[in-house]
Amino acid sequence: MSDSATQLEWVPKASEIAREAGGRLREFLAQGVETEYKGDVDLVTVADRTVEKLIRTRIGEAWPDHGIYGEEGTREGMERVFRWYVDPLDGTTNFAHGVPHFCVSMGLEQRIIRSGATDEDGKLVAGVIYDPMRDELFCAEAGRGAFLNGKKLRVSPIPDLAESLVATGFPSRKRHDNPNIHFYHEFTLRSHGVRRAGSAALDLAYVASGRFQAFWEFNLNPWDTAAGILLLEEAGGKVTDFSGGPFRLDSREVLASNGLIHDELVGLFTEMFAGRSPSPIPTPREYAARRLARAGG
Repeated sequence: MSDSATQLEWVPKASEIAREAGGRLREFLAQGVETEYKGDVDLVTVADRTVEKLIRTRIGEAWPDHGIYGEEGTREGMERVFRWYVDPLDGTTNFAHGVPHFCVSMGLEQRIIRSGATDEDGKLVAGVIYDPMRDELFCAEAGRGAFLNGKKLRVSPIPDLAESLVATGFPSRKRHDNPNIHFYHEFTLRSHGVRRAGSAALDLAYVASGRFQAFWEFNLNPWDTAAGILLLEEAGGKVTDFSGGPFRLDSREVLASNGLIHDELVGLFTEMFAGRSPSPIPTPREYAARRLARAGG
């Protein structure tokens, strides 16, 4: 890591843990993946459970006073001041089909323990997302910046949705009941494109690193978002619910962006939720005029 990244408090050890976990995922992928279902269509593999156990053990060795909230069922020390949100394999469906796009995600929350406020959000203080197939380690600590393999991250400077590449996701189950297909259609028409890559944590990391300009999704869980939200904020981005209100770890709506196109995105959601047709899509000539005006022409 760079000199600035090596001064981080939690990230160095968490990065070691994430890299070890990612190495195990690579081994499992090479061996072939045995899958089962934890719902009607939600996949889980032996890799998910094995790697969550590994991460739980390593966190316990490094920080025995920290709690852990894991996707595959770990609930330890939930009442403690520090609590890790762990997704040992974000992108399980990709992994199960041999698609090399998945990651390990670990986010650390520091909570204020007050009587009657046990479920109150604390402050996200550290996050690590590791893509073992590309050997890309995204990390951040509160007030200290966000990094990719030691290089400081910054969100994209693109100021218009029309020139943006955005990302979203769909649930494995009850997809027919999910309203996201309507938003997917509108955003596809109004942007450079919408990507649905299958890992919310990596989508958030890609917004933080400027590869995507925005990401939205319904019904994510804290282990999906904790690390990525901190990465995004430390890289200069913005995250809210779809109305532009404050994001909470238990929010069922996540709207993340480079900040510059956030109001435009919120406006579209507002119109669509109200049952109104969004404004007409600008013509290519109107797009060109906007770019010229921004350039001072």
